[in-house]
Amino acid sequence: MLIYEISAEGRNAAAQFISTEYPANGEIPEAMLRKTAPGLPAVSELQVVRHFTNLSKKNFAIDGQFYPLGSCTMKYNPRGAHKAASLPGFLGRHPMAPEVVSQGFLSCLYELQEILKDVTGMQSVSLTPMAGAQGEFAGVAMIRAYHDKNNDHERTEILIPNAAHGTNPATAVMCGYKVREVPVTKEGDVDLDALKAAVGPQTAGLMMTNPSTCGVFERQIQEIAQVVHEAGGLLYYDGANLNAILGKVKPGDMGFDVLHMNLHKTFATPHGGGGPGSGPVG
Repeated sequence: MLIYEISAEGRNAAAQFISTEYPANGEIPEAMLRKTAPGLPAVSELQVVRHFTNLSKKNFAIDGQFYPLGSCTMKYNPRGAHKAASLPGFLGRHPMAPEVVSQGFLSCLYELQEILKDVTGMQSVSLTPMAGAQGEFAGVAMIRAYHDKNNDHERTEILIPNAAHGTNPATAVMCGYKVREVPVTKEGDVDLDALKAAVGPQTAGLMMTNPSTCGVFERQIQEIAQVVHEAGGLLYYDGANLNAILGKVKPGDMGFDVLHMNLHKTFATPHGGGGPGSGPVG
């Protein structure tokens, strides 16, 4: 039901009206003033509360249900983290604010990059990608740039386990690569013999999630890294399940060359409507 369907002339959500004698934010140019009243619904405060509360109960959300999306399980983010993300220094900063008044904000970003370097074992981290999908694209684009810089243009394939995250083949194709599947064993590990048969001078890299979409930690990850590197390819880490191993093992120590993270999954950037996620790359 739309809120307009319960609207009735004369109803109000407040007993008192805001004074119109004084403009709220200084003089408003005549050209910016409305000529007619906005077409807002006429409803009582209780109707507003009940209407939107009932709508919220129709949502499938982490507060009420386990929220699986393939390997992208939306975990619960502590309310305390939401409070930190809502500090005025973050919310009130204009995106075009000059550097001279943004030093505190930039310091937070720099320190976050250093923390992410430490927990992932990567040599450098960039916070530029604004979501996980952007981070994944940026990571594979870096692999392509690496091979292009080395004039290694014959590397046209990205290898992907057949139980991989669904975005991986899409990202590889968007970056101009052909996709070649590598089977996994009945235990959920990448089939090492099949991988050895698949790599070659055409291999640009292998994209993996660890733990995998099967929920299995790749027990032969160092051997996998060796096979890919000996073939001249790079190993890419999809950070969808990084939350499961954070603080126990670092992707860099496993042999991964490139990774992206999802800070709304692994850390506590607020979830919401496809954003505002954050997809740093390392």
